[in-house]
Amino acid sequence: MPDQPVAIECGTPGVDELPGLSEVLAGWQRTGDPVQLHSGDVGWFWRFGARRTADALRVWRYDGQVRAIGLLDEPEYLRLAIDPDFRADAVLAEALAADSARVVTPGEAFVDAPEGAAVRGILLALDGWGLDDAWQPLIRDLAAPVEDSGLTVEVVTAETAAERTAVQRAAFDGSTFTDERWHEMAAGTPYRDGRCLLGRDGAGHAVAAVTVWSAGAGRPGILEPMGVHREFRGVGYGQAITLAAAAALRELGASEAVVHTPSFNTGAVATYQSAGFSLQPEIRAARRLPQ
Repeated sequence: MPDQPVAIECGTPGVDELPGLSEVLAGWQRTGDPVQLHSGDVGWFWRFGARRTADALRVWRYDGQVRAIGLLDEPEYLRLAIDPDFRADAVLAEALAADSARVVTPGEAFVDAPEGAAVRGILLALDGWGLDDAWQPLIRDLAAPVEDSGLTVEVVTAETAAERTAVQRAAFDGSTFTDERWHEMAAGTPYRDGRCLLGRDGAGHAVAAVTVWSAGAGRPGILEPMGVHREFRGVGYGQAITLAAAAALRELGASEAVVHTPSFNTGAVATYQSAGFSLQPEIRAARRLPQ
């Protein structure tokens, strides 16, 4: 019999599929691999609720098996994770490139795929596509214990969620992270391997916060997001809460702590470096230029 054609299907999952997809994403995180969409990224998006999270995801099944997952952070911005064993697969890459260009909104759009994945080369070879601005990944190995942060740090609970969200809003202009959204996030599957930390100064003020996401023992974990209250900046709380985040990820079994920030944000880069994170090669999403 002649070979049957390979079937690759792209679809939007149902809410009931989210737990399984989160586990798949976690399983694709490997120490030393290029940075790609993490289960914690989906966990952070979950603050908008399970229904909206499902609607923002795209799943590629290759002969019935999930081989790629995309998250529309924004309608024009798609972040991809690809099964590490299939990143070089030409058939999957062609399908990802064609589908990704349609999934995002018309006009200017972005597709962020892991470095070295075949789909990147296909997209960048298309007319009207180029590279976006650089992002800076940083990694801290967690084989050895993390030094003490010197900051009073506590794990956020439902009772202290309001302080966590208040720090977020005071750290990021325009943040919409409300108490309700914290509870939505905390109810999501990825948060089973996540933790919010709140840092306090000597007077008890909530001065910094971070959310960490493990993908399971022996896999990279991420910080997403980390922020310092605008009224308490410039005294080392960013470094301290980042150290606490790394220690928390180590407790959760992560092999390394990963974070990335726009390369132009030199202050954030310096903060992460001061907490023992090492610079990695810059990454750039594929960008479709405005028509």
